[in-house]
Amino acid sequence: MKIVVAITGASGIILGQRLLEELKGHETHLVITKNAEKVAKFEECKSVKEIKKLAKFVYDENEIEAGISSSSYPVDAMVVIPCSMKTLSSIANGFSDNLVNRAAENILKLNKKLIVVPRDTPLTLAAIQNMEKLKLAGAIILPANIAYYFKPRTINDITNFTVGKVLDALSMEHKLYKRWG
Repeated sequence: MKIVVAITGASGIILGQRLLEELKGHETHLVITKNAEKVAKFEECKSVKEIKKLAKFVYDENEIEAGISSSSYPVDAMVVIPCSMKTLSSIANGFSDNLVNRAAENILKLNKKLIVVPRDTPLTLAAIQNMEKLKLAGAIILPANIAYYFKPRTINDITNFTVGKVLDALSMEHKLYKRWG
C-alpha cells in the first residue's frame, strides 16, 4: 500500500512513530508539522530526525508542490496521527493551507480511507461538530482511547492498541494487541 502519514501538533507523537514502524515494507509518505516537531521535544519518542528515517518519502508541511498534494498522485490511504484540533478543523472545513490538509482533501474527494486520530480531551462543541463533518465526508474518526479488557501494563501496550486499531481500519493484519474473546 501507498500511505500518507501526517503527524501534527498534538500530544502522542509516539503514535505516528509507532505506526510508521509497523508500516515498514509499505510506501509511506510522511508529513510532520512544525508544531509536531515542537511537541516531540516534550515527549518520550524518537527524535524527529529518526522518525523521518522511518518513511520512504518525507515532506515539509509547506511543500505544496509535492506529489501528494495532487489528486492525480496515486495513494491508497492517509492517517493523521496524532491529529490536532487545528488540523481536524482545517480538514473538516476545506481549509487546505498546507500539505497535510491538501492531501487529506484529495483522499476525501476520491473516497479513499482517511483515518483521523484526534488527541484532545475534553472536546469542545466545535471539535465534535468538526468530527461529524469529517465522518459525513467519509473519514474514519479513531480517537486514541484506552481499552482495558486486554489488561495493558505499559505505555507501549496502550500505544500498540491504538496503532493496532489504525491497522485494523487499514485492513492490515497485526498482533499488536490481544483481541476480544
